[in-house]
Amino acid sequence: MARRFFVGGNWKMNGTKESLEELITTLNTGSLDDQTEVVCAAPSIYLDFARSLLDPRIAVAAQNCYKVAKGAFTGEISPAMIKDCGADWVVLGHSERRHVFGESDELIGQKVAHALENDLGVIACVGEKLEEREAGTTEEVVYAQTQVIAENVKDWEKVVLAYEPVWAIGTGKTATPEQAQEVHENLRAWLRANISDDVADSLRIIYGGSVTGANCKELASQADVDGFLVGGASLKPEFVDIINARA
Repeated sequence: MARRFFVGGNWKMNGTKESLEELITTLNTGSLDDQTEVVCAAPSIYLDFARSLLDPRIAVAAQNCYKVAKGAFTGEISPAMIKDCGADWVVLGHSERRHVFGESDELIGQKVAHALENDLGVIACVGEKLEEREAGTTEEVVYAQTQVIAENVKDWEKVVLAYEPVWAIGTGKTATPEQAQEVHENLRAWLRANISDDVADSLRIIYGGSVTGANCKELASQADVDGFLVGGASLKPEFVDIINARA
């Protein structure tokens, strides 16, 4: 089964209206591979702004959401609000949410369930820290994280799984194409054994961790790498090159 290449740009806590408008103009006027699905994850305060300016062929994502529809949860946003701003996706379980803000597997699972119930697409993130890779527990860690996500998914069609080795995020260190492929291949085998052949064959597993215009083509050539979740480089013109990594 051919899996459609998927590239997400995670703008994180970056940008002003002025700088984002410049970036959006670059994307809107760029020659983007129409075989690639493109999603930009904007800061929540700019979701409306991004959606109003981005070309309709580029989807918009929130970078996080809460596990209920509304209520006394100061500072949080719900899937219903995200959809109301015209965004179709949400990033959940990013390592910065896990390790900077202390989000547990359990909470991330609850968020995944609620987002999917509200018809948002979910970019669900898993990945090991450097000490876990050095201890040889990479698979154990990502399988456990994936298990909790899987327990909260009824329909996998609206899910993209992002493998992001924490030691490679924003550090300039990138997993080699072989390291990325090995984990992606193992995750697909886990899905085959624990979910189904259909899900293993159809689910897009994307790579995140210091992806750049320079290394994207080699990473994209790996059989089980179905796209990218891009951080810093998604704020630069080279994001167009990354979108076109398979072109």
